[in-house]
Amino acid sequence: MCQRYGELPEGSVAFKAIATAVNILPVIYAQVYFPAYSNGLKAVADWLGFRWSVPDASGAQTISWRHEWERSRDTQVKQRLVTYNSEDCRALELVTHTVQEICRAAAQSTASEKNNREVIQVDSMKDEHPYRFGTPSFVLPAMSEINKAAYWNYQRDRVYVRSGMRRNKPRSALAMRGPRENKVVVHPTPTLCPHCNHPARTTTGKTRRNEKVLRDIHIGRFGVKRWIVRYVFQMCRCSKCGLWFGLPKEWRTRHGHKFGWNLKSYLIYHIIHLRIPQRIATLATNRFFGLALSVSTVGEFKTEAAAFYGKAKQHTLDSIAHGGLVHADETRANVKGKEGYVWAFTNLREVAYVYAETREADVVQTLLREFNGVLVSDFYGAYDSIACPQQKCLIHLMRDLNEETLKNPFDVELRRIVGGFAELLRPIVQTVDRYGLKRHFLRKHLASVDRFYKRLIAPDYHSEAAIKCKERFEKNKNKLFTFLNYDGIPWNNNNAEHAIKAFAILRNVMRGTSTEKGIEEYLTLLTVSETCEYQGLDFLDFLRSGERDVVAFANSKRRRSRCKDHLGLG
Repeated sequence: MCQRYGELPEGSVAFKAIATAVNILPVIYAQVYFPAYSNGLKAVADWLGFRWSVPDASGAQTISWRHEWERSRDTQVKQRLVTYNSEDCRALELVTHTVQEICRAAAQSTASEKNNREVIQVDSMKDEHPYRFGTPSFVLPAMSEINKAAYWNYQRDRVYVRSGMRRNKPRSALAMRGPRENKVVVHPTPTLCPHCNHPARTTTGKTRRNEKVLRDIHIGRFGVKRWIVRYVFQMCRCSKCGLWFGLPKEWRTRHGHKFGWNLKSYLIYHIIHLRIPQRIATLATNRFFGLALSVSTVGEFKTEAAAFYGKAKQHTLDSIAHGGLVHADETRANVKGKEGYVWAFTNLREVAYVYAETREADVVQTLLREFNGVLVSDFYGAYDSIACPQQKCLIHLMRDLNEETLKNPFDVELRRIVGGFAELLRPIVQTVDRYGLKRHFLRKHLASVDRFYKRLIAPDYHSEAAIKCKERFEKNKNKLFTFLNYDGIPWNNNNAEHAIKAFAILRNVMRGTSTEKGIEEYLTLLTVSETCEYQGLDFLDFLRSGERDVVAFANSKRRRSRCKDHLGLG
């Protein structure tokens, strides 16, 4: 303007305005984050409530108005230009005053009283985990359709069943018929020593009479009630070897406790499976059954049950590690204020949890050192150290791409890659939904994968986000579509996330009060509980059975079910 019309007179209003002008954009950029898609005047002022008289007016539109006025000298067109420029000035004034108020509010750590808008310091915001439970909002409809097909229950009901895998429906835990009355059990006096087979009663032998009371509960078909049994027995001492004997077998299996296994199973079921805090479960049990249990006593029940099922957990870990498929995931754990990690390993039938002090790859390498199947995981680098075929979770990848697209809404190159990936994955998911995870039907999509890499990944890109996205696809090229070459291999890691979610709920119940030994006990029992769920078994039913092996218990249930069906009693 100065070159065209000459310099402004010094001291004039226009001269002072230009000399003292301040660019407000550097003040906003990377320091003030308005909830708008850009830092442009139109986007920010529109969010602040300013409205232009011509809603679709823009800088490009004003150039057209200017040319129109120069041709026609129409006063209405001129007025439209003047109005637009004055409204731009008022909008800029509103943005400037708002930034000043935000700065004052930030200094006072309070919201501005004038516009009552909340101001939050970025430093005070907590870092959120990128993968939150819930349904995210996707940029593209194809992503939403793909995400829906990855829900855990949906997969078990529709995908895995069609892959030829049988899913048992859980049966009622209250399988016993009518209630029984409280009773007294009198055991006969033994006649021979179980050690040396010497007669129990001799001229030099000694005998004494004992009674013990077992406090338990009776679980009927339609209710639970307190159940107390008094055992009367005769203790004898062999005159030859000095052995005391005669204690009933039912009592010897209680490890000296005066509480029955049904009661212990009932409490473990509430604490582990229903995620009820130990103290609340104890109070409720005492109230309803007239007992006087302490929290420490219930803790002993948990310790006893964890020791009882320790071999079952190890058997589950070995079964998973020697199978053809492993889903793996990890999450934080709070152990008396100290940070640790819980790793979840699962296939389609079993789940196992392992505690570690760190997130290093040693845990995965130790447990899966002999694993030769396919490992399904997220993009954490520790899993790359396992020498086996791997399938990276495409849902994790899709959510990451969705976040990047939201952060860069005007990046055409990035949107091209993301859109191409969604269009590639959608027909694959539709094939899985129709035919299941079968290589015969999935391998036809390998040609589409090759075209995707040639057309969208091979070209050079200029935007930082697109280059980063391209590098990620190239790095994981051999790990994104492994499932197309195998039978029964899922394309996402939602099975492991489902297992981790079970621990996350239990972690909220523990609230960091458990020791390292205590959390190991929790994980042992949670391993059994989740394995029962994956196999369609009732956890309380399994606890009460006294069986240590979940697979053996499942087989016995199936045998009994087939027997009933054969006899027409089912």
